[in-house]
Amino acid sequence: MSRLHILPSAISSRRQAVPSHRPTLFIAVGAGMVFYFQYEKKRLERKRIVEMSKGYGKPKVGGPFTLKDVDGNEFTEKELLGKYSLIYFGFSHCPDICPDELDKMGDALDILQEKAPNSVRPIFISCDPNRDTPDVLKAYLAEFHPSITGLVGTWQQTKDVCKQYRVYFSTPPELTPGEEDYLVDHSIYFYVMDPEGDFVECIGRQDTPESAAGIVLQHIKDWRREKKPVDTTPLPYLQKKQAVATVPQ
Repeated sequence: MSRLHILPSAISSRRQAVPSHRPTLFIAVGAGMVFYFQYEKKRLERKRIVEMSKGYGKPKVGGPFTLKDVDGNEFTEKELLGKYSLIYFGFSHCPDICPDELDKMGDALDILQEKAPNSVRPIFISCDPNRDTPDVLKAYLAEFHPSITGLVGTWQQTKDVCKQYRVYFSTPPELTPGEEDYLVDHSIYFYVMDPEGDFVECIGRQDTPESAAGIVLQHIKDWRREKKPVDTTPLPYLQKKQAVATVPQ
């Protein structure tokens, strides 16, 4: 009986001829696990900070307030519910900081509208009630982005809302002749509030429009990951645009 003899060199050649994808697969799986754990670590850290920000019994940032929008409608903290809110405190006579920050807000809002349509409500609260009348504020904000809702109040209402958001407030309660030209010291942050009205994070001057939008998008992603709803009803300025577009010519 003849026997089939296979030389060791032939076995080696045959093994080499069959490509193995196992190392590549292991690398891909390992990279995916590293990415997942890094994401989860960051997500849990964001969640921990959010929980800490809520405080015990009373929120550390945010709370009840009553103001009016530039059209004279009453606006309270309840109007913030449903969507994420991006809140900025400033004043129309601000020479440079407010315009720069509002430009940044506008660019960030365009990114957010593209990535998470109608999920974010931008708010500008005036901390200069003596000079920022509704008409003044309406004209001022129109230069930056149509989605920004401007809010004004009496001196006491403004002081109260600044206290709720831990905003430094230095505006004089009354103006005397010759004192109309003054500056207002105020905090320079975007306050990010979740759809339940809880504070989640501050966005500072060091952030770019891209990083600011990225921060908000991460919170939206975390929120939806927990199966929580976000109101995506079109913002008022888009509703107006849609209404105009549907009017027969």
